[in-house]
Amino acid sequence: MYVCHVKLRNWKNFKEAEADLRLRTFVIGPNASGKSNLLDAFRFLRDVATDGLRKAVDDERGGVSMIRCLAATRYSNIDIEMQLAERDQPIWTYRLSFNQDNNRRPVVREEVVKRHEKVITQRPNEADERDPELLTQTALEQISANQDFREVAVFFKSISYQHLLPQVVRDPRSFSPLPIQDDPFGRDFLLRLWRTPSKTRDSRLRKIAEALRHAVPQLTDLSVEMDDTGAPHLIGKYSHWRIHAAKQNESQFSDGTLRLLGLLWTIFEGDGPLLLEEPEISLHPEVVRQLPAIFHRINRNRKTPRQIIISTHSEEILRDPGIAPEEVLRLEPSAQGTLLRHADEADRQAMSAGLTAADVLMPKTAPANAHQMVLEFP
Repeated sequence: MYVCHVKLRNWKNFKEAEADLRLRTFVIGPNASGKSNLLDAFRFLRDVATDGLRKAVDDERGGVSMIRCLAATRYSNIDIEMQLAERDQPIWTYRLSFNQDNNRRPVVREEVVKRHEKVITQRPNEADERDPELLTQTALEQISANQDFREVAVFFKSISYQHLLPQVVRDPRSFSPLPIQDDPFGRDFLLRLWRTPSKTRDSRLRKIAEALRHAVPQLTDLSVEMDDTGAPHLIGKYSHWRIHAAKQNESQFSDGTLRLLGLLWTIFEGDGPLLLEEPEISLHPEVVRQLPAIFHRINRNRKTPRQIIISTHSEEILRDPGIAPEEVLRLEPSAQGTLLRHADEADRQAMSAGLTAADVLMPKTAPANAHQMVLEFP
């Protein structure tokens, strides 16, 4: 299952925006246009399904007022709607509209779940009218309330956001002395590798090592070992002029090697939508060019293809001729909030003639007056 359509209202940069999505979607746009905030709409529903509305709004995002679009006018509710599909056929629709009460607590204004356009759940309902306190929780987060659409709750919980930072992987305790679970920045990355069943872990690392050899020719093997203090370490064997390969752990890996290894691992890890933010960071342009094809090949070999949504500034990524016009979502800032744009007919014709998304769509994201920045420094 994957998200085939998203609709936002008053969500951060987006006053009113909606778009179709594919199994592989590349999100592009100028700085501060809302690429991260678009990905955060997916993370938000994951957080609601996992930890509840209050924590997702207040603890994770600073409250309703920090989420609401600055361009919001008379309509002040924040709306998120997503359609979920299988084999390109929409099945589920989940819509959540929320605001805050007089005590600044987040409350549900409307919650609707449909299956094949048939309403399964609609709130506020009679129970909510008798006890308005119930509206401080969504049906999505409650086992007793989501029985008829638990498949949707499980799906949102499966969403994964990854933005691995090499320095965090190398020294997680400096960033958090306490254990962190499912950390997108990599504080528990090595522990996740270690806890993966050995047969599965070794198989994945073998495939990743084979791919990495094309970028790091001296690398011959990857494994995970636990030291005497109970800390896991990523071990790489490197060939050199001596007979036996030398060992290095993650502290000696380059930023690019750790970033690429983390990207490849996270595609194998999990089944729900994977959100990747600027995967090109620290990687050589030639390696970056291969990422779309790598994502496609790994997905093709999975029993169930995994949706991957990638935000990027990289022309190298978008030079892949296999990227279709409908796989690129362009963010366009405006006075009324950021808009979500698909390729238009002229864009499609240009790409059909042999141009890539980098040639046709990326130039549309360039700030109009960027060239004048240098004039500010006489």
